[in-house]
Amino acid sequence: MGQILARSLTSGRLRLAASLLATSLLAASLFATPALAQTGEGLSPTLSAIKTAHTVRLGYRESSPPFSFLDQSGRPIGYSLELCEAIVEEIGVEVDDPNLKIDYVKVTSDGRIDAVLQNKIDLECGSTTANAERGKRVAFSPLMFVAGTKLMVAKASTVQSLVDLKGKTIVVTRGTTNEQAIQAADKKSALGLNIVAGTDHEQSYQMLADGKADAFATDDILLFGLIARHKAQDKFRVTGDYLSYDPYGIMFRKGEPQLSAVVERAFRKLGSNRDLVPLYNKWFTARLPTGERLNVPISLQLEEAFKAMDDSASANN
Repeated sequence: MGQILARSLTSGRLRLAASLLATSLLAASLFATPALAQTGEGLSPTLSAIKTAHTVRLGYRESSPPFSFLDQSGRPIGYSLELCEAIVEEIGVEVDDPNLKIDYVKVTSDGRIDAVLQNKIDLECGSTTANAERGKRVAFSPLMFVAGTKLMVAKASTVQSLVDLKGKTIVVTRGTTNEQAIQAADKKSALGLNIVAGTDHEQSYQMLADGKADAFATDDILLFGLIARHKAQDKFRVTGDYLSYDPYGIMFRKGEPQLSAVVERAFRKLGSNRDLVPLYNKWFTARLPTGERLNVPISLQLEEAFKAMDDSASANN
C-alpha cells in the first residue's frame, strides 16, 4: 500500500506541479502584503497578542490521522501538531517568552479557515491543502505533505474508479477540496452522483461503514489512516485514479510577514537539524501511539522539499 502511494506521488507531473506551487505559496507567505502594521515592541498583531496572552492557540482535528487526531485519552496528537509545536518554540524566541502555553482548539474542515480569519486560532495544525484559492485568504507554511483525492470502497465492491459510481451515493467531508473535486468530476462526466457530506472524516467513514454511501472520497493518506485506525483492512480498500492534487501546509493569518518568517525559520531549523524525515517516519512508517502502523514511506518529492529546508553548511557543500 505504502509503496504504491510513494510511487504515485513521485511522478514527474506531480513533482513539477508541487515544486512550482510550493514555491509560489512560500513566496506568498513570505512576501504577503504588509497591510497589518507592526504593533507593540515591533511585533506583528498575532505575535503581539501571543506575547500578551503568553499562549498560542493551535487548531486541531479530531479524526485526521496521522496528521491530527485524538489518542486513547482524548489528547490531540499527530504529525501536524508536532510541526506546530516546533513553530511555537520559534514564536517563543521571537517574542522573548520561552514558556508559552499551548491552547488546543478543535476545528472542523468546514470551519478551519474561518477559525483563522476570525482570530479563534493562531495556527491550524491539520490536513489542509495549500492551494492558490485559499492562499488569497490565508498563509501557509512550507510543504509538509502531498496527497490526492481517492476513493474508499468496501473490499467486495466492484468499484475501481469514479465512473463506476455513476448514479450512486458518494460521501465527502464538508469544506474539503475533495468535495470540490468530486463535484467538478461529477459535472464534467455527467455521472449523476448523489453527493452527501459528513461533518468530519470520522462521520464520513461511518456513513460508508453503515452502508449509507457506496464510496468515501478524501485524500488517500487520510483514507489509509482511517482504515488503519479502525483496523478495517479486511473491510475496505482505497482505489481509483487521483482526482486532485493536494499539497499540505500549516495555516495561519495572511498579511504578517514577521509571522511568516517565524514559521519558515522553524521549518528550516528542523531541516537543518535533520529532524523532518525522522519526524515523518515517526508518524507514517513507525507504529502510532494508538497502535496502528501506516507503512507509508516518504515520497521523493517530499524528501526533496525537506532537503531544501536544510541550511546547514554540509548541505550546501
